[in-house]
Amino acid sequence: MNKKIAVIKGDGIGPEVVTEAMKVLDKTAEKFGHSFEYDQLLMGGCSIDANGVPLTDETIEKAKAADAVLMGSIGGNTATSPWYKLPADKRPEAGLLKLRKSLNLFANLRPALLYGELKDACPLKAEIAERGFDMMIMRELTGGLYFGARKTEEVDGIVTATDTLTYNENEIRRIAVRAFDIAMKRRKKVTSVDKANVLDSSRLWRKIVEEVAKDYPEVSYEHMLVDNCAMQLVKDPAQFDVVLTENMFGDILSDEASMITGSIGMLASASLNDTKFGLYEPSGGSAPDIAGQNKANPIATILSAAMLLRYSFDMDKEADAVEAAVAKVLKDGYRTGDIMSEGMKLVSCSEMGDVIAANI
Repeated sequence: MNKKIAVIKGDGIGPEVVTEAMKVLDKTAEKFGHSFEYDQLLMGGCSIDANGVPLTDETIEKAKAADAVLMGSIGGNTATSPWYKLPADKRPEAGLLKLRKSLNLFANLRPALLYGELKDACPLKAEIAERGFDMMIMRELTGGLYFGARKTEEVDGIVTATDTLTYNENEIRRIAVRAFDIAMKRRKKVTSVDKANVLDSSRLWRKIVEEVAKDYPEVSYEHMLVDNCAMQLVKDPAQFDVVLTENMFGDILSDEASMITGSIGMLASASLNDTKFGLYEPSGGSAPDIAGQNKANPIATILSAAMLLRYSFDMDKEADAVEAAVAKVLKDGYRTGDIMSEGMKLVSCSEMGDVIAANI
């Protein structure tokens, strides 16, 4: 099978980790008789440097023409980078928000799995880590505060900033349906996270989720306030299967979930639209402090590539092979610096890509 993948390597460690994911994809294609064609595009800070904007219309059109998009992290040091002296709509992250909107990527999937071999890297108490966890955080991606109207103005002589949180029932229903569909393939439990004791948008969220749940009698579901969920993630993460939530809450909770896996470098991510098309990226940032040093952990990006194979290309066996290779490498004791522990084998970013590809 021949597939075209748009590749956005991004900023910071992005080019390093995406290169390793491409290495693993190429090895998978070789083993299973496929061919992958890559169209390398610019977005984020590198696009600002080259084009003056974080995302060009040409990049959007080329991304739409591909079968899927594989992406590294974007952005830089917000305190020192000249990118963050630009207006908000010209900064690197504005390009990502625009791309998500342009591609109608409304459903963000972020699995958080604690590998048994990384229990020592988990920052939680040993008895909690010992129980392990395997959850899927479903984050609505194109609504809420991040896409609402915003302004900064002077009101009665006082500078005032306003951000608007807006959701309609259709936006909520379509992400809820995705969450319940995925729960049917997992352990059949959905935890819907909101702030319904304060926000009107959350009360509507809760109402629509309850309506969707009626179509899935096999799936148990519960509502949980976001502050309680943040606590439960570090107290008893094993209780969660599918966590369904809105944009900003999902942004924060998925990063928290990534850290309890042992490293943010372990958490993959997929953003899907109404078809098989998706954008796949690691959940972590661009880590400019270690960029270019061959120290980054590429596993999250490699696992994102496995999700690309599974969700956009329907290549389940190939995705299984990549995930099994990652598990084997961890079992064999290979570690990048962020997940290193005593007695393990410290490897660079490129060496980790090499050993994973060798185990496909």
